[in-house]
Amino acid sequence: MMHGPEKSDPAILAMKPTNKAGRPAAEPGERRAGAEGNASQQSTRRAQDRESVSQALDRVRTAARQRKKERFTALFHHISTELLRTAFFALKRNAAPGVDGLTWQTYEADLDRRIEDLHARVQRGAYRALPSRRRYIPKPDGRQRPLAVAALEDKIVQRATVAVLNAIYEEDFLGFSYGFRPGRSQHDALDALIVGISHKRVNHVLDCDIRSFFDAVSQEWLVRFLNHRIGDPRIIRLIQKWLKAGVLEDGVVTTSEVGTGQGSVASPLLANVYLHYAFDLWAERWRQHEATGDMIILRFADDIIIGFEQEIDARRFLDAMRARLEKFALGLNLEKTRLIEFGRYAAANRKRRGLGKPATFTFLGFTFICGRSRRGYFLVKRKSRLERMRAKLHEVKEELRRRMHQPLPVQGLWLRQVVTGYFAYHAVPTNSRSIAAFRHHVIGLWRRTLRSRSQKDDTTWDRIHTLADAWLPKARILHPWPSERFAVKYPRWEPDARIGPVRICAGGAQ
Repeated sequence: MMHGPEKSDPAILAMKPTNKAGRPAAEPGERRAGAEGNASQQSTRRAQDRESVSQALDRVRTAARQRKKERFTALFHHISTELLRTAFFALKRNAAPGVDGLTWQTYEADLDRRIEDLHARVQRGAYRALPSRRRYIPKPDGRQRPLAVAALEDKIVQRATVAVLNAIYEEDFLGFSYGFRPGRSQHDALDALIVGISHKRVNHVLDCDIRSFFDAVSQEWLVRFLNHRIGDPRIIRLIQKWLKAGVLEDGVVTTSEVGTGQGSVASPLLANVYLHYAFDLWAERWRQHEATGDMIILRFADDIIIGFEQEIDARRFLDAMRARLEKFALGLNLEKTRLIEFGRYAAANRKRRGLGKPATFTFLGFTFICGRSRRGYFLVKRKSRLERMRAKLHEVKEELRRRMHQPLPVQGLWLRQVVTGYFAYHAVPTNSRSIAAFRHHVIGLWRRTLRSRSQKDDTTWDRIHTLADAWLPKARILHPWPSERFAVKYPRWEPDARIGPVRICAGGAQ
């Protein structure tokens, strides 16, 4: 683990406070939906806020890049009114309120005064984090996923703090870490995985599942990890306030020494920091010094996929990984963690031994299959996970039942949004049959709903297909082939992609 000096060069790290001069005075007496000039003034100020924040964070980012083992001792002043206001406008407008009951619209009506007051409380240490409100969302397997809904001001302060910390940690995180990072989407992770399996000598895939990760994180270890780079005790105390605020459920507030509150704004970054030290750095060293063959690694939050050329490497790594995670209060879900034969030669090798087709594995909503292209070349195929599709269709069915008596154009517009959103994620190469099946089932549910409105309704298949052609998008592939998009994002001639020399492997530039 990294250990740096206790103090940093103030010329580099103790940045000057952002300049507040020139910020237009608030007009509390004016209506927010006022004249065009007032709207223009607000827009101008928001642009000025973003520019001021960007310049300040760029200085932090440059220092973090140049001094890999430096501890940042002066960060707290970067949580400025400009950054808090920028963080507020980045929040979702329709998000569920926390225990304070405040909505985005209510807070925005008196934004200037509220932000100034929040900033003052944060800077003098009077800010207190409120307990998060517990809510549950259904998982595809029928279980309930617990989420922590933070109060609005906690979301603002968390987002602002995360912006400051991201400027540091984005210079440290490794290339195979994809989950919840700026500029890295789920499709970037999927592209990297397919390119890694296709271009490296991968014969075995280890599909790892960390048991209840967000609930098992040791807060003590998390703070120790943060202290490697964050030497400002005020930032650490701020994070500890969120960790110790607790969760409100059925009128009772419970606190714990473990967990990061899955669903909170800060939780994804804290999870990445935890796994960066607990897993990523160790796994990269293992790949460099212990592996006897090719090895690829890809992590999206707590979902980990590792490819190996040699089976013996896979089994050794699994044993070592189990011991490594246990050291940091984590454990593998042995029911979901499995080693399978998968890759370019998996089908031929299994056939030679008299075995069936290679097993499949799932990742980020897709099932991965060893397949062949039309010309007979090895091809990693992706299909939408069947249980996920069924869960989505069930949601559509229930919502159509509530919308049964709405006019056809209203139903059609809503269904267009649903199908368009589904295609935006799932319309990837080799998945055309699945997206076509999804559209077909949506059309069938729409027809059934219309026929349920009246016993005299005679909506035929010809009529429902006419309606579908008018309202629903066609099932067609929207994403490029993984290797094409991967090559654009990580060109092989690029000397540095922020995460070391570029190599073709899972993780992109690695």
